[in-house]
Amino acid sequence: MSATDTTAERAKIVAAAYRLLTASDGASVPITDILAAAGLSTRAFYRHFDSKDALLLAMFRSDSDRVLGQLCAIAADSATARQGLERWIATMLTLTADPRRRRRVLVLSSDEVTRARGYRAELERYRADQDQAIAALLRRGLADGSLPRSEPGRDARYVRAAIHDAFDELMARPLGGDVADVVCSLVDFVLRSLEAAPAAPARHPAAPGSRSPDEDGAGGAVDNPRPSRRD
Repeated sequence: MSATDTTAERAKIVAAAYRLLTASDGASVPITDILAAAGLSTRAFYRHFDSKDALLLAMFRSDSDRVLGQLCAIAADSATARQGLERWIATMLTLTADPRRRRRVLVLSSDEVTRARGYRAELERYRADQDQAIAALLRRGLADGSLPRSEPGRDARYVRAAIHDAFDELMARPLGGDVADVVCSLVDFVLRSLEAAPAAPARHPAAPGSRSPDEDGAGGAVDNPRPSRRD
């Protein structure tokens, strides 16, 4: 089997798992059902995953890494660290307004996924990666003067926690709610906490021209990119 065929086969399994887990509303889905939906054999499944837990963790990692990569790219493309932090917050929270993204978040925070063996370690890895990325952004803010009073090693964890609390709040609301108001409130809170200059009264949109993390196909942000409804 060629590398292209192997990649396509794996993608079919992941796509089928997302479809069935979304339809199951959090109930357990057997591997046999996933393979039937993908049109593949048991042998095909075990070419890619040791177990269903391994499949679920791979789905979680793919989505969370995709989101974090997008956030880091948006921050790096910003003129200052403060602007990068504002855009980071806006991009993360506006994921909740995308119906497809919300479905993925619900799948990846379902009991089926959070009960998977190794989930806790995977969640902690994702949190640590976020903390490192936010700390790097705060260090940049010290260097460029846009976040002059931040303490990156300490503050990164609190910024990440505040973002995910706001994300959870938006996920608990009906689709179509006012995301911009939450974005503005959180940006104002974070900048005051870091003793940065007040943000100008304006909307905080995602990076111009940026795409939803799901637009490339099976992967996405979670986390999503929110990894869990409850930390």
